[in-house]
Amino acid sequence: MTSLQGGNHTLLRPSRSRQCLRSPPAHSCLLPPTVSPRHRRATSSPLLERRPHCKLVSKRRGALVCCVASADPPAKALRKILESPGIHQGPACFDALSAKLVERAGFRFCFTSGFSLSAARLGLPDVGLISYGEMVDQGCQITQAVSIPVIGDGDNGYGNAMNVKRTVKGFIRAGFAGIILEDQVAPKACGHTQGRKVVPREEAVMRIKAAIDARKESGSDIVIVARTDSRQAVSLDEALWRSRAFADAGADVLFIDALASREEMKALCDISPLLPKMANMLEGGGKTPILNPIELEEIGFKIVSYPLSLIGVSIQAMQDALTAIKSGRVPSPGSLPSFEEIKEIIGFNDYYEEEKRYSTIVSELSTRRGYTSASSDTYTAQSAAQVDEPRTGGAQHPLVEVLPNSGSYDSRGSFSGIWSRTLRIKITGRDGMEKLDVRIPAGFLDGASKIIPGLAGVNIMDMLEGASKDVFDGYQMGKMLLDFKDAQGDRIQVFVE
Repeated sequence: MTSLQGGNHTLLRPSRSRQCLRSPPAHSCLLPPTVSPRHRRATSSPLLERRPHCKLVSKRRGALVCCVASADPPAKALRKILESPGIHQGPACFDALSAKLVERAGFRFCFTSGFSLSAARLGLPDVGLISYGEMVDQGCQITQAVSIPVIGDGDNGYGNAMNVKRTVKGFIRAGFAGIILEDQVAPKACGHTQGRKVVPREEAVMRIKAAIDARKESGSDIVIVARTDSRQAVSLDEALWRSRAFADAGADVLFIDALASREEMKALCDISPLLPKMANMLEGGGKTPILNPIELEEIGFKIVSYPLSLIGVSIQAMQDALTAIKSGRVPSPGSLPSFEEIKEIIGFNDYYEEEKRYSTIVSELSTRRGYTSASSDTYTAQSAAQVDEPRTGGAQHPLVEVLPNSGSYDSRGSFSGIWSRTLRIKITGRDGMEKLDVRIPAGFLDGASKIIPGLAGVNIMDMLEGASKDVFDGYQMGKMLLDFKDAQGDRIQVFVE
């Protein structure tokens, strides 16, 4: 089936269940090369779920229904895409957020663009200034942000055949599903810019053989995309010769950059018809004609990249926003998502959902009340004797600063009896609505006192010690320890039961 360009799309998300939740790999840069990063699974995590069964359903008739992501290792998932019918589009990302947006839009895979990475990470042109280490580091962030396969831009391998082997192994450890390797000399640059030069034929072929050896040594199945820039550097005939040689050497995908016409594109696709071909739709004025996916499929291409779309529109959007801000305005609502939409895209809601799994009573109270530790915040309260007075009317009582508890008790001393007691914390809002009513073992008071410290310099531990002695007919009875209003006007009551 074919992906049609343009149109409105709806992303359908399945209902979340524990069975479909997936965590990303551990920091894949640290994994040994023989272990696929996607094989390292942790316990299921809503925050790190990658929606493995999402579908992109076009509202236009006859458009592609696109399944997203699988549980397969990245290279295997990419090979399945290459073996499936139709042509497959892969926008080029440049950081973790742009990669997440690609996946969120329903694409089955994506590329990294050296042009865009150099621009976004360094603010510099793609002329060989970005290093192997920087590309691998950025790749780690990208592959861990998504579950779809990512094809990385390996430039010219950063040196000779031995450097190529190290580059391939580094990209494998970074979690890439595929790597693009080219035959430019160093320093390399964007293939659509002037002054391109390539290494001799033999060296170019040896780079691909070295990449295949590195893959075997790593026990990986990373997809090797062999690129030649000799079309602009030498001639079309030279580019076609090199592509045939790359196929004979064992490359998985063939790619000639900066082809200048449909006829040249067809000539590439006629080489090794069973081997997938890659098209590069460089937007905004590159040397290659911009064709839609149907046209590209008819010529014979299997995958197509869009290297500048995301970085280009990002630049334009930021320039528009800065112009608006400089003129005393903010960007118009139609030009940026709402704050809630931004939080959803980045993952705040997933974070909050997962955070609940690890919450404790004390941390839950802290979250609901917005408190931090007593060492950094102070609060105001009324004395316990003043609580019986109506909330409205009458004289206002002076506010008393709540001081942090600094006492310490030996559990073997007089305080030890309190460990069998229960501490009840109740919070009622200014509107009379109950915000919290929880019970915790009194032995956890040290944690709770960081949220509700001693009142007016009176150590809350002392109050608990006295409360532990209140006995009625051999049974402990409840006693109110604190009853006050905080600075927000909420009533906080603490009982020992």
